[in-house]
Amino acid sequence: MAKDSPRILDLRQTAYISGHPRVGDCPPDQGVEVAFAGRSNVGKSSVINALCERRALARTSAAPGRTRLLHFFAVDETRRLVDLPGYGFARASKAERAGWQRMVEGYLRGRQSLVRLMLLMDVRHPLRDSDQQLLEWCSAVGLPVHILLNKADKLSRSKAQRTLIDLRKALQDWNELPVSLVSARTGLGLEAARDALRTYLEENGPSVL
Repeated sequence: MAKDSPRILDLRQTAYISGHPRVGDCPPDQGVEVAFAGRSNVGKSSVINALCERRALARTSAAPGRTRLLHFFAVDETRRLVDLPGYGFARASKAERAGWQRMVEGYLRGRQSLVRLMLLMDVRHPLRDSDQQLLEWCSAVGLPVHILLNKADKLSRSKAQRTLIDLRKALQDWNELPVSLVSARTGLGLEAARDALRTYLEENGPSVL
C-alpha cells in the first residue's frame, strides 16, 4: 500500500502571536523562524499577508515607520514568521534609529531559531545603502538571505526584469543570493516565493505529517 503524500505546510493557518519591543521578551527561542526585513514602507506586512493568503494577518499602513515592534506569527506549533521594524525612515530621530538597530541586531545576532531573512526591497529603488549594510551584516554572521523585489507591478514587465538582472549582477559576489520579483497587490511571483518560504521553514524543522 502506497504511503500518503506529505502534507504541504499550510501558510493560511498562520496566526498572530504577539509584538515585543525587546528581544528578551520574545517568544521562547525554539523551533524555526523566518524573518522579514526592509526599509520603511516597502510593503513587508502586505507581502506577509499575501504569502499567507490572509487579508489582515499583519497590520499594514500607508504611513511609513509604523512597525516599531518585533511581531511574531505562528505557522504551526514549531514554526514562526517575524515582521521586523522597517529601517531608513527619514523622519525617525537618532534615538529611534539607534533603538531600531539595537533591537533588530540583537534579534538577528542572538536568535537561534532564525534560519532565513527575507529582505524586501522596492523594485524601483533596490539595494540602497541601508539594504547593503544589512546584507553585509548578515553575510558576516552567516545568516542566509532571500531578496524579494516588491511592487513589481509599478514597473513595466521589461523594466522589472532588467532590474532583477541588474541586481543579480550586483550581488554576484554574495554566493548567488536568491532574488525574486513579487507584487503583493497583483500576486506576481507570490507562488514561487511561497514555495521558497515553505522550503525554508520545512527543511529546518520537523516534517509535516
